[in-house]
Amino acid sequence: MTRNATLESALDDAKRDYTQRNPASLALHRRAAETMPGGNTRTVLYADPFPLGFARGEGARLWDVDGHEYTDLLGEFTAGVAGHSHPAIRRAVVAALEGGISLGGHNTYEPRFAELVRARFPAMQRLRFTNSGTEANLLALSLAVAATGRSKIMVFAGGYHGSVFVFGGGATINVPFDYVVAPYNDTAATLTLIAENAADLAAVILEPMLGGGGCIPADHEFLRALRAATTENGILLILDEVMTSRLAPHGLGAEMGVVPDLMTLGKYVGGGMSFGAFGGRPDLLDRFDPSLPGALPHAGTFNNNVLTMAAGIAALTEVYPAEATRPLSAYGNRLRARLNGLAEAARVPICFSGVGSLLAVHMLTTPPRTPAEAAAGNATARDLFFFDAVRAGFWLAKRGMMALSLPLTEADADAFADMVREFIETRGPLLTAAA
Repeated sequence: MTRNATLESALDDAKRDYTQRNPASLALHRRAAETMPGGNTRTVLYADPFPLGFARGEGARLWDVDGHEYTDLLGEFTAGVAGHSHPAIRRAVVAALEGGISLGGHNTYEPRFAELVRARFPAMQRLRFTNSGTEANLLALSLAVAATGRSKIMVFAGGYHGSVFVFGGGATINVPFDYVVAPYNDTAATLTLIAENAADLAAVILEPMLGGGGCIPADHEFLRALRAATTENGILLILDEVMTSRLAPHGLGAEMGVVPDLMTLGKYVGGGMSFGAFGGRPDLLDRFDPSLPGALPHAGTFNNNVLTMAAGIAALTEVYPAEATRPLSAYGNRLRARLNGLAEAARVPICFSGVGSLLAVHMLTTPPRTPAEAAAGNATARDLFFFDAVRAGFWLAKRGMMALSLPLTEADADAFADMVREFIETRGPLLTAAA
């Protein structure tokens, strides 16, 4: 790293270096752009001037098409808690594959997997499988509208519940529910909005920690106030734990003492395969029982595909059982505290937010409590952090999010702390000047 006159010129230099070091990724991107808009079929993976292309992964390591090796701190946006190519998950998938993928009927894996999910997350007394967290949230919200006969859904500014549920950051293609948008972690304002819309609110949905919004934990009092207000007004409380369920044995909501009416899952629970689930109170989920008259329909050719079911069983029993959540969260908490200590000692505007194994970097002096506070951080400085981290051999989201995985070691934490220390030493004056 070198010193530069401004953050902008430093970022320009970092992008030029990135381009020079990654010609094969650039070529792959240009090829992809001939058939896919922007060479992309998953928006979050795009990065200007072009995204890296990866050739393979193993454990907590990635290799790009130019041959560079990275320590993977992103963990496939929380889906990859097991790391890459975990042998137990591979064995389970290969064994299932030998018997077929989607059999056009019930299979022997799904009841076992459902039992494991319910035991792990007791709020899901009944549950159904989907192909993604997006689908799980869509079904949960649709169920809430059908069960209550009400039309409105309360969401939170900066929240994200899947590709058609984006509540910050510009243009969207959201499913057209009638939304009431509340401010995250603002108890008084949110309770006022609930009171004003109570007769029409079918559900309140939120993550107990905003993932895409910057790894911003909900205040315990805020979450408990929502539970009380929704109960009082006959509104369903939905906890989206697609990301946060990995942070504690029974999910982050349970850790905070809040039991939702409905809960959604995804990502790592299915062993990193395409997976989602929604579940909750029996009186709500039993509306999908096809043996009952007037049952709600729920289709999906691959909802019960044997590859995901088998991978999920291996994930919950062999790879990431409930007791494994504590050590991984402790690892993340230690790393976050260490990184924040470096920034505080240097008195530069950089900090790390989150809970347990999920964290995000912000160009602020203290971790944000709201998405608006997170958005106030210097975006140029955050982009510079990304390129400096990649140059040093660490992979994270361009927006600064990290999701730590089981194969990471204390040596990996030491190495990343050294990278952050160097960033603070070399870029710190620019950060301070731009603050």
